[in-house]
Amino acid sequence: MLKSATLFLALLFSFSFLSAQQTGTVTGKLLDGEFNDVLPFANVVVQNTSTGTTTDFDGEYLLELEEGTYTIVYSFVGYETKAITDVIIKANNVTEVNVTLNPSSSALSEVVITTSTRRNTEESVLNMQRNSTVLLDGLSIESIKKAGAGDIASAIKSVPGVSVQGGKYVYVRGLGDRYTKSILNHMDIPGLDPDKNTIQMDVFPTNILENIIVIKSGSADLPADFTGGVVDIITKDFPSKKTMSFSVSGSYNPDMTFNSNYLSYEGSGTDFLGFDDGSRALPISSTATIPNPASANNSSLESITRSFNSTLATERNTSLPNLSLGFNYGNQFKVGDNRLGVIASINYKNETKFYEGFENGVYQKDEDRDVNELRFDRRQRGDLGENNVLLSGLAGLSFKTDNSKYNFNVLHLQSGESRAALFDQVTEISNAITVAKDNLEYTQRSLTNFLIGGQHNSVDSDFITEWKVSPSFSRVYDKDVRLTTFILNSDGSTNISSDAGFPQRLWRDLEEVNLTGKLDFTKKYNLFNNQAALKFGALASYKQRDYGIYKYEVAFRDISTSSFNGDADAILDPSNIWTPETNSGSYIRGNFEPANTYDASQNTAAAYVSNEFKIIDKLKTIVGLRAEYFTTLFTGQNNSGSEMYDNEQTIEELDLFPSANFIYEVNDASNLRLSYFRTVARPSFKELSVVQIPDLLTGLIFLGNIDLQPSYINNFDLRYEFFGEKAQMFAVSGFYKRFKDPIELVAYSFVAPNQFTPRNSPEAQVYGIEFEGRKNFGFISESLTDLSFNVNVSVIKSEIEMAKGEGQEYESRQQFARDGETIDDTRELQGQSPYLVNVGLNYNNTDSGFETGLFYNVQGKTLEVVGFGKNPDVYTQPFNSLNFNLSKSFGEDNRSKISLKIDNILNDDRLSQYESYGDISADFSSRNPGTTFSLGYSMNL
Repeated sequence: MLKSATLFLALLFSFSFLSAQQTGTVTGKLLDGEFNDVLPFANVVVQNTSTGTTTDFDGEYLLELEEGTYTIVYSFVGYETKAITDVIIKANNVTEVNVTLNPSSSALSEVVITTSTRRNTEESVLNMQRNSTVLLDGLSIESIKKAGAGDIASAIKSVPGVSVQGGKYVYVRGLGDRYTKSILNHMDIPGLDPDKNTIQMDVFPTNILENIIVIKSGSADLPADFTGGVVDIITKDFPSKKTMSFSVSGSYNPDMTFNSNYLSYEGSGTDFLGFDDGSRALPISSTATIPNPASANNSSLESITRSFNSTLATERNTSLPNLSLGFNYGNQFKVGDNRLGVIASINYKNETKFYEGFENGVYQKDEDRDVNELRFDRRQRGDLGENNVLLSGLAGLSFKTDNSKYNFNVLHLQSGESRAALFDQVTEISNAITVAKDNLEYTQRSLTNFLIGGQHNSVDSDFITEWKVSPSFSRVYDKDVRLTTFILNSDGSTNISSDAGFPQRLWRDLEEVNLTGKLDFTKKYNLFNNQAALKFGALASYKQRDYGIYKYEVAFRDISTSSFNGDADAILDPSNIWTPETNSGSYIRGNFEPANTYDASQNTAAAYVSNEFKIIDKLKTIVGLRAEYFTTLFTGQNNSGSEMYDNEQTIEELDLFPSANFIYEVNDASNLRLSYFRTVARPSFKELSVVQIPDLLTGLIFLGNIDLQPSYINNFDLRYEFFGEKAQMFAVSGFYKRFKDPIELVAYSFVAPNQFTPRNSPEAQVYGIEFEGRKNFGFISESLTDLSFNVNVSVIKSEIEMAKGEGQEYESRQQFARDGETIDDTRELQGQSPYLVNVGLNYNNTDSGFETGLFYNVQGKTLEVVGFGKNPDVYTQPFNSLNFNLSKSFGEDNRSKISLKIDNILNDDRLSQYESYGDISADFSSRNPGTTFSLGYSMNL
């Protein structure tokens, strides 16, 4: 009995001892308030104790403490000392506290700050913005959560001068895609559409992000091929604690969801995963020769025809709501004296859209100068159903030693987009033939990107070496795109003829390899009694693309197409297929087209050097020079076969890109910035080619231009910025850009108004101002501190000088001017928006877990396609986007959250229009996205 009691008491004592010793962790990062950098080997000490640690080379620290409330003191030689009070440590929890230390003339000065256990990431990003060597704007995780955004595309619209096109692609300062560049963790990455310079932003879930940085001025260490801005997506590498979350959401659109008129067609069993299972594969060899039914050797024609999928018609069914799923994980582990960080994310989106009354058209000016009304060359109106599946996965490992860090990330994106359109209402073409069209499309896209890198620091962290290697593999396959056109006769009958075109089938294959490697060095030293940093490095990039088009059509022999009665599926019905015995029916003809294929490569070799220093205490100067050697090689031929290229070098340029940034510290809270940098915009693979790429849905054709040259831009920026407490700030900026040989999308000719091509224009200039303000309402009442108002406005003016001379743009506009119309020799730059407005009113109470916000953004009317001759200009009309979000966190530690979002409250239309003299307009493209209601649930496990 005594032994049992003794054992019980011992166990009770042990339990009490262990309970008393329960610990938590405080971690974070120390930042240098003078330079946009970390503070390695700084001191972190619990006040009035000997407990403490030092930051590592990455400025990070970690302390294990017993439960309680502490004051933690942060110090570094030559910098102010900060004491952070009210740091609450809970058992088995991680508290994250990030601190910025500023240089101080008195090393003994101490700043006492009261903080909470929550990291204010919005203030952290603003601090980065204040201390950056380049002009930038940032978006923190905190800001993203306030906007109720589940992905980058939904959140980044609040950044000054930023707009989002198609719900995916980010444009900076209203400039088009070619002038904005996306990078992931400071490294180039292609997107699911390799012809765009930006990756689609809706593929990245927000909870794996550290922040998003939009860089608007250049420096030597940045790539030269941007002008509007660089969007840098920074993912977490070392999560401060174990994180695991799950999210699910669904959305309903009254115009699109559960609509029994939705259009689709039978696809494959794996469409819901974003790829085709082979059902749409080309059933014959791409190089096979298909015999003519009139030839002696025609025995294989029947089996070839029967091997093609016989589905050519759309079908009506009921559309389903949208669905999104996500799972994310992050953690760090001790491995001996080192640390291993892990992140992983997988996300799934299945989105269905239905546009009733979708319309597009091609219009021209009338031959008579006294007629202002535009006449259509072709126009079509009908219904369009779309289903887009996106599956994304991201995994990353980071390993940190005393003086080095190694990273490995892999990203895979898989997308499948199915479209079905039936134009049966007012589809017409200029030769007075009325037609009906069935259009079936499927595009499968995939991107796999690897990022391997390392950072190595000297013992005192005054010399840093960074290296990164990033291979990417892109695949885009248009699988069995089908277009069937019936002529609608006045007597109610239908038929197929060459007047409107025979049924078409297309397969298009794009395969691209991107290999990029870079090496950067940073040497810190003293200059003029101030800290300075010398940076230098090199980059090499290789891109290679194979592109091919395989075109076939259905032809007819001794069979009346009127017998199909307008049913596209009857065309390849087994009873209507040509056979040698009957010598009549429908059959497949066509083959591989060498004129629509190409093999091209782009090579870039770059080296740079820059120096960051202070001549006087308040003036920071960063000057640098970047050299880039760029070449392109092209193999292919034009449509007629008159021009043939065999690995021919189309561009070879060795360019120098100087940059200079000056930051004058007006006071502790404000800066005045001035910058100059030179950049380049280079043509894409398909632009610098001789191929013709048709869009069977709209009837538009893209023509490559092998004579394109890079566009060079001189950029100037001036900015004043003020940073207040609690993430408040004010900034006003002015910028000027001078373009030489800007590349624009223009109408090709008088006789082919549905054809568009890129061309160089002589010169252009863009200048504008930006205003940004973030203010909470705490100045009215302390109870209103959680209510904040954000606004940013960009007003931009662009002007381009038209090419003059016989057959050039200016003379062509004069030739087809309307009576009374005056033709100027300047116009807007194609793709440049005249204004951008982003406004947000947000309430966020972290104690109650309640957040709500109303957000509005709009982009001004933008020149989309440059007119030529009697082809008028096309303008993208403003889209007024008003969105609302509401979320409530609940449960233990507010780990669960339910959210409601309403998008496009104003029910605005997506509209592009031809515009001509006399306020005359006609629709180039029109669709109504409707209003979408989303309900979501997320949980931190």
